[in-house]
Amino acid sequence: MVFKKLELDENILRALHILGFTEATEIQQKALPEVLKGKDVIVQSMTGSGKTAVFAIQALQKVNKSDGVQVLIIAPTRELAEQIAEHTQKIGRFTGINVCRIYGGVSMDPQTFNLRKAHIVVGTPGRLIDHMRRGNLSLSNIKILVLDEADRMLDMGFVEDIEQIIRPIGLYKTKAMRIKKKKKIIIEKRKRQSLLLCSVEQGLRQIL
Repeated sequence: MVFKKLELDENILRALHILGFTEATEIQQKALPEVLKGKDVIVQSMTGSGKTAVFAIQALQKVNKSDGVQVLIIAPTRELAEQIAEHTQKIGRFTGINVCRIYGGVSMDPQTFNLRKAHIVVGTPGRLIDHMRRGNLSLSNIKILVLDEADRMLDMGFVEDIEQIIRPIGLYKTKAMRIKKKKKIIIEKRKRQSLLLCSVEQGLRQIL
């Protein structure tokens, strides 16, 4: 399947062409039509399969530049957050949509400045909470929530942090549990929004 068949924004298609992406990968063929309809999706595939582009394209296609932060992508590590942000910026280079990186190990001041004009925020749980506590990050207009490598975040003990981040939005309630050594994320949705869980393991499950 070629990306043109998905009726994407011309600016996104232009960037994809420059990047050499004309044919969608298998995971993109399966997931992109669904997320672009606003459906909730679990993506389970190996590194390098193209799943990052799934939520990057969805986010860039759905953002309204006048509504502030509308997409929150949570990643377990600084390195992954940087990768996601860079990839999203490359695909959105002609859209005028601003992507903000939020992670620890660097000064908060540049992040605080960039949050003022951000549409898409990619961050790690701890630093996201820091900015929320300081009033630098509002999640009142969130349309899309992505938990990338959700299985890994469970393993790393980030469940309570994720609950704390999501709770003020008023859209989701999360609970994690282990049953017979299988990881579960239970998400109770109070309002129709888009949710994407990305995993590289087969043990991740979602109940809506």
